[in-house]
Amino acid sequence: MSSRLSQLLFSALIMWACPSNSEQTESFNQMSSDLTFDEDFLDFDVDEFDEELSSWRDNFVIRVSHQVFGQINSHQVEPIPDLKIPKSASVENHRTGINIRYQNAIAPGWLVQGTWQGRIYWKEDYEYEANNNHVEHEYRVNELFVQKSTQGQSFKLGRQTVVWGETIGNSVLDVINHNEFRDFTIIDVEDTRLNQWMLLWDVFDEAASWSTFINLYPEFNPRPVRGGPFDFDLGYEINTVDRGNDPIFEVGSQWRKSYGASDVSIMAAYLYENQLRYEGSTPFSDKANPIKNDYILVGFSANRAIGKLLLTLDVALKRGVLIDGSSFVGVGSFNTPTDLKKDQVGMSLGFEYGITNYQTVSLGIQLKKMKDERLGLSEDQILPNQGIYGSWLFRYANRLKNDDLELSATLQGNLKGDAALFAGNAAYKINDNWTAGLQILTIHASGTSELQYFTNDVRLGAALTYSF
Repeated sequence: MSSRLSQLLFSALIMWACPSNSEQTESFNQMSSDLTFDEDFLDFDVDEFDEELSSWRDNFVIRVSHQVFGQINSHQVEPIPDLKIPKSASVENHRTGINIRYQNAIAPGWLVQGTWQGRIYWKEDYEYEANNNHVEHEYRVNELFVQKSTQGQSFKLGRQTVVWGETIGNSVLDVINHNEFRDFTIIDVEDTRLNQWMLLWDVFDEAASWSTFINLYPEFNPRPVRGGPFDFDLGYEINTVDRGNDPIFEVGSQWRKSYGASDVSIMAAYLYENQLRYEGSTPFSDKANPIKNDYILVGFSANRAIGKLLLTLDVALKRGVLIDGSSFVGVGSFNTPTDLKKDQVGMSLGFEYGITNYQTVSLGIQLKKMKDERLGLSEDQILPNQGIYGSWLFRYANRLKNDDLELSATLQGNLKGDAALFAGNAAYKINDNWTAGLQILTIHASGTSELQYFTNDVRLGAALTYSF
């Protein structure tokens, strides 16, 4: 009977560890629970209890991992002429994480889904050092929504993600959800997306569909994490976003139709730019104020399957955006005007090929251009991005040994050709529960790139994961 009690207590603990309030980082020590049992708690049918408990636990997927990741190449960089900075090998990430996913069809036509994550940052992790050399921890609800489906339509309310682009990882249309790029352990854009509170309404038939969303509380790309590799000392503080007295919201709609081996989509939305711009400090204030900017997005996307080859195209027209400043993910612009709105045209081209059932390769290229970019600027103002600019992303993946070993490589850079990043990953499935992984990452950049501080860095990491 003690094993039955242990199972029930474990189940209660999982429910206690998934708080319904979400979003901001808080201490694990603040979580509390009040578990009480009736006197006739043990008066139940064991077989019936086993069946119910097993069914209830099947709705959870839990993953616990421990990771060590750091820079192993001691060298020096020269981000600006005559300023040489020595960089020594050091551990950057030393952390334990838990991810919990819950999915349950609670009734015919009803679905509840949520994901929760917690992190503990140990000695030598940059978040440990930023916390005055004390163990740091945080948790947050990533995804949490309820879905109601009927004949030909569905409604989803809660924290969720809306993806419009066909070109995976490098689409000009994937600008609805904001992103958080903390460090080099995550380099895939789709893995950095953060969920937002939305209402999503889908209407569909056999060949076409309408999808409309309302973002009830638009958010913005967060600043770099304190102590992280992208947290540079700016010399002044940055104020939080002032939402004003009027609530802000986002709304958009997409029409999609299938034609045999092709899909075509048309979409339009009223959005806020995810990446904030900042007004620099003045003699009267030592703080920088973020500028939130709303704009109109009109887009088109299509794909075409030709045997094992998939071609994708995304086109976006943004009306009334601010001039692009820093292209560094997670860093705002401090050196571009915050009062000049212009139109921008963007395009993403994608190529995906299945070499075999186990090997795939893909290439995505993103191109952007501001209309009349110099209009309203003085001759001495230099824009970080001029003319046609953008990025490219190449991926290769291979599954070996009956899917027990997965190898992948990612190479990405910008169209200027002054920066490139390579990441190689290997994941070995030891058994149904345990997986071991290795990652290597290198960066090469010229003296004009925003990545120049990280040039010639070589990072190596290892992770051990237990799933159940």
